[in-house]
Amino acid sequence: MTSQQILTIRLININCENVYIMRTADIPKIRELPLFSDMDQQTFDSLVRGAYVQNFPPQVDLITEGDSPDFLQVVIEGGVELFASWDGRETVMATVHPVSTFILAATMKDVPYLMSGRTIAKSRVMLLPSRDVRLAFDTDNSFARAVVTELAECYRAVVRNSKDLRLRSSVERLANYLIRHAGRADRDGRYDLNIGKRRLASYLNMTPENLSRGIKLLQGNGVRIDGSCVHITDADALAKFAKPATLIDGPAEEMSPEQWI
Repeated sequence: MTSQQILTIRLININCENVYIMRTADIPKIRELPLFSDMDQQTFDSLVRGAYVQNFPPQVDLITEGDSPDFLQVVIEGGVELFASWDGRETVMATVHPVSTFILAATMKDVPYLMSGRTIAKSRVMLLPSRDVRLAFDTDNSFARAVVTELAECYRAVVRNSKDLRLRSSVERLANYLIRHAGRADRDGRYDLNIGKRRLASYLNMTPENLSRGIKLLQGNGVRIDGSCVHITDADALAKFAKPATLIDGPAEEMSPEQWI
């Protein structure tokens, strides 16, 4: 049975365990990811055949920092927030949207997770056994090159994120974040943040109070935020204030600082 046919895969629910039919529509979504697109078909079939698919409600912990990476996880539907904790403090590291994997580096090195992850909405997640992923890396040259490429892209995005944090003030980080996401704005320059302000403040390494002050400051620099609605009223004024830089924010073909997972 190939991956293009209906595969019978265990679906582990929160309270019980069932044998479930994996949606055939899920397989092409996984196959089209750059990480898997050039894999040998036989290797891909073997990798997917050993996978699990789980449905999760919101606010369920999927991984915990310090635990061993038993699976490479692929978000098919919903979303996952990656966060880290220390000494009673917690910060948002990134948000994973479908269809994408996390956390590849821990899987490949077989070392503990450096972050935790929880669902932020009802989510459907595929779990690929880490040992199978590492075996595919050892035997499939195309997959190995794709793994190296993805890890290299993640490394460059981490450097961009570090530069963003170290070289810019908090309000400059906010302004450039808004510019990076302006591609989904409508003709009037409006778009939805798609992230709660408390989570946004955590990601930008700001307190909620500093975020509120930053939003007020940017009103005089070409952008207004009302609730979750962003309205860019003067793109030139916003760009003049933010001073976006390709070597920090990245060209369109590379990961932006918040896409490094």
